[in-house]
Amino acid sequence: MAKSPGLPHRGCLSPDGILREIQINLLECKVCFEMFSSQQRERRPQNLSCGHVLCLECIAALSHPLLRKLECPFCRQLCSVDSTSHCQVLSDLHELLLSQTPPSSRSPKASLFSSTGLTRAALHLQAAFGGWGTLINPTGIAALGSKGTIVVVHDGEKRVVVFNVQGRKLHSFGRKGSATGDVRYPVDVAVTTSGYVVVTDAGDRAVKVFTSRGTHLLTVRKSLKLPWGVDTDACGNILVSDAQAGTLSQVKVDYGHGVILEHQTVISDLQCPKSVACCFGNGNIAVMERPTKTGKYQYRQLKVFTEDFDLLHQIDSFSLSLTATVRLNMSGVGFDRDGDVIVTDSDQGMVFSLGNLKDDRPVLTPLVADRLIRPVGTVLQNNTLIVLDSGDHTVKIYSAEAISSHFV
Repeated sequence: MAKSPGLPHRGCLSPDGILREIQINLLECKVCFEMFSSQQRERRPQNLSCGHVLCLECIAALSHPLLRKLECPFCRQLCSVDSTSHCQVLSDLHELLLSQTPPSSRSPKASLFSSTGLTRAALHLQAAFGGWGTLINPTGIAALGSKGTIVVVHDGEKRVVVFNVQGRKLHSFGRKGSATGDVRYPVDVAVTTSGYVVVTDAGDRAVKVFTSRGTHLLTVRKSLKLPWGVDTDACGNILVSDAQAGTLSQVKVDYGHGVILEHQTVISDLQCPKSVACCFGNGNIAVMERPTKTGKYQYRQLKVFTEDFDLLHQIDSFSLSLTATVRLNMSGVGFDRDGDVIVTDSDQGMVFSLGNLKDDRPVLTPLVADRLIRPVGTVLQNNTLIVLDSGDHTVKIYSAEAISSHFV
């Protein structure tokens, strides 16, 4: 039977959820992100000898022209082009779903969106780049400047990768290792308004600051047990959560001289705080807590603080589930330009807006569900929503324009 590069566990799914999983994980080539098709020769699904499935065009692109061999991008097994075979079962499944699905329902979740503003519009996939090899188990994303440059941390040989808006890799740095300037286990990344890149290194229990070109500037270690989420405020101050100590720290830095001016704990008694986000518009700070799992349910809690670190609002995933038609399992947090809170749900593969949380009850609005597997981070830039998807190791760009193009 054909293998998927890795089907995520979803628990009990609805019929619509099962169809969505089939479309995303079985009927799409995980190299070029195009749908398999028996009608187009280059899009025909082909079995490799290792069991994984690629489209014919990608097999031709990845194979050596003379040796007629390729390395499987998922399991690294060496496969012969001559030993590939047409995956008839996926072709038949594709045709069956097309014949049974009404045209009006082939865009899942479209009816969940209303029509005004970025966080109230149906967002469409515009581009996807990265993929296994370019990115390996990515964990954090941030925007560098206002021209669409993206910084991603992952498990590659060089841990920090910089892409332009077209998805072309510009450069990378933060070599895997234990020397000064190396990164052992990156978890999250943030970028200051002046362009300095801040990385949390859980393997080294430190926060490391680099220039935009990758020159190591300084390392923050004091009082950190397990640094996790990181963001910066409008003044360039670093906000970092400590999942083991249960704290949020603020680090003030003189970037010009590479000197730490002040390092203080600003919020304590948090329960395994991980994702952190700061809104440049109003200065609010959001922290996602992930307490120890109890039973089968992973309890998540979101707290929003003012810029002076006073608690403004808090809500947990269970309470949200009581007032919504979906069971939201929050995993990451961010803000849009209006101060609305945006959360990812890595279990369902969706991105939601919670509104500005000024009222007692959040306004839960689905933003993105199209072709997401395991979103772990978001960036809002130039009226587009950029999502880091660790499920297929990609960066995906969404906007309200109904145009879809793919860069790999």
